[in-house]
Amino acid sequence: MQIARTIPELRSLLGDGRRSAFVPTMGNLHDGHLALVGRARTLGEVSVASIFVNRLQFLPHEDFDTYPRTWDSDCEKLRAAGCDVLFAPDEKALYPEPQTCKVHPDPLLADTLEGAFRPGFFTGVCTVVMKLFACVQPRFAVFGMKDYQQLMVVRHMVRQFALPIEVVGAPTERAADGLALSSRNGYLGPQERIQARELPDALRAVAQAVREGERDFGAIEARAAAALAARGWQPDYVAIRRRADLQPPAGGEPLVVLAAARLGSTRLIDNLEIDA
Repeated sequence: MQIARTIPELRSLLGDGRRSAFVPTMGNLHDGHLALVGRARTLGEVSVASIFVNRLQFLPHEDFDTYPRTWDSDCEKLRAAGCDVLFAPDEKALYPEPQTCKVHPDPLLADTLEGAFRPGFFTGVCTVVMKLFACVQPRFAVFGMKDYQQLMVVRHMVRQFALPIEVVGAPTERAADGLALSSRNGYLGPQERIQARELPDALRAVAQAVREGERDFGAIEARAAAALAARGWQPDYVAIRRRADLQPPAGGEPLVVLAAARLGSTRLIDNLEIDA
């Protein structure tokens, strides 16, 4: 695996015209990230991953300074996964001057759900992803479906700017008990980690209710949120939305249920597409 620390170094490594497939990350890698790298290896002639903890997508009260940096372990995992190139810039390399030009995504897509609880989050995501795309110039970009809204926001951005990139969504990797793999799972205490499986359980209960014909979606969402709250969670939302645009259902379209809730001090998100 070759490592580039600056944009010129990266462009030198990728300047031979091979089609690249790109996996952007913030490090602290787990098997979910490595599955994305594995998917990238099937798509491009060269697989590229990035590690960059993006200050722009953290709110002032969030965990930018304490977000785990696990460089040695991350490099070892990427090498074992067969990653060809790692782009690991520091802030000065990626943002040599204040990033005053930013990408503001469509409010209808980005200001709901996560965007409602984390104002400005998707502006930070789109800005860094656009900059990373400009650096890597990939033919493919692989994102996990655990961050369902993020995947849709990035796809919309790529389409709006006519970028020559195919955005590939990879299925959520889960632990044996169903919990979606996430870097923030490491913040959970032992008992919290056991209890955390209640979040995917809640999503499955919502999906089952919809499949069984319930159509009072507000009541289903409220019931799921109340069940989590009764178990000590602090739900931000449990929402049934259209897969196409994350708007409330209008009737007959494919659906997805998305949730975000805090267990202790750890905020977890998850989603589940609802099969007909």
